[in-house]
Amino acid sequence: MQLEFIGPFEIIVGLIIRFWPVWIALAVVMGASYYYKSKLALYGQLYDTGVGIAGVGICLFWLFTAIFASTVSPFDPLKQYFVMKDALPGAIEAETGQAFLFGGDRLARDVFSRMVYGSQIVLVIAPAATVFALMVGTTLGLPAGYYGGKIDTFLSFLANLVLAFPVILLFYLLVTPGIMDTPIPYTMAGVFFLFPIIFFCTLFYTRFRNRPRLLAIQIGITILLGGWIYLGLVFNADPLGIISIRPNELNIFVAVVFASSPGVFRIVRGLVMDIKTRDYVAAAQTRGESPWYIMLWEVLPNARGPLIVDICLRIGYTTILLGTLGYFGLGLAPESPDWGTGIKESSRLLRAYVHPALPPVFALMSFVLGLNLLADALREQSLKD
Repeated sequence: MQLEFIGPFEIIVGLIIRFWPVWIALAVVMGASYYYKSKLALYGQLYDTGVGIAGVGICLFWLFTAIFASTVSPFDPLKQYFVMKDALPGAIEAETGQAFLFGGDRLARDVFSRMVYGSQIVLVIAPAATVFALMVGTTLGLPAGYYGGKIDTFLSFLANLVLAFPVILLFYLLVTPGIMDTPIPYTMAGVFFLFPIIFFCTLFYTRFRNRPRLLAIQIGITILLGGWIYLGLVFNADPLGIISIRPNELNIFVAVVFASSPGVFRIVRGLVMDIKTRDYVAAAQTRGESPWYIMLWEVLPNARGPLIVDICLRIGYTTILLGTLGYFGLGLAPESPDWGTGIKESSRLLRAYVHPALPPVFALMSFVLGLNLLADALREQSLKD
């Protein structure tokens, strides 16, 4: 069957039109943010520099692409149109009359739709795993830096033990398909996912222990929400059916948290060792505040600048890592539209067909670039403060 094609200009126009909800959301959010930037604290300060605007714009672009993926994408990312196998960009699918803007892959799926839906996977796993790693690293780094001594020695030894492993080898051991049949990933998930609950319960207790009614409400909400998320993530037993995670996704999630937590731990530990010598910490000690109150309400807020920068960079590292795992076949399911799997699938016929590999590569590169620009802008603002 002879395929019909649209020209390069029509492809560009088609891309612009397909992203129409993303453009509208970008204009509304960034326009409102720029207008009210004086009232938006650190986020508003990002709009004072071109680097900050570029970083925010790129990150929001992919965020809104993930949110509106079903509207932006013209095809089902998993559906095969057999006549479109390795079709060149602009080929028109006869059944629907719509064009494969970036062409078809070796399994006759729309490359553009797979790139769009791949953003959902990246923007869920990478930030969520980074946040959990932040919780684990912060919860352990605070007492290590504040107390020092044997606690610091023991926790630092564990962190250095994990960091001593080559990252790729570590992930190969944790993400290989055979390990999914063992209790190891579920045990690790059960331990790691307790840290956010412990962190917030301690946070609220140290702040509101003299106001028992308010404390009971906050602890209750934390345990209720935390327990709900915990059941869904660890046991895949969400009673509402909202939170669901497949074994291979849980494996990757746990591996990222396990590998990233020691880095966060060392950053938090170093910041705490510096900040605990400040006068306001000595004043809190003189008032008789508990050590955990000082760590959570005096030290941690003053360490937020470097931590926010590290979060942005770490999300970028995690995104690259997910792409690397997908490329080596250690990521999500083979049919997954995530960017790493897309690069792996298209690389097999790279000499004959280049076009299927370029969209996921560009998507991954641009998202990481946006995060790096955002981190640079945040670093500049934190230095000013």
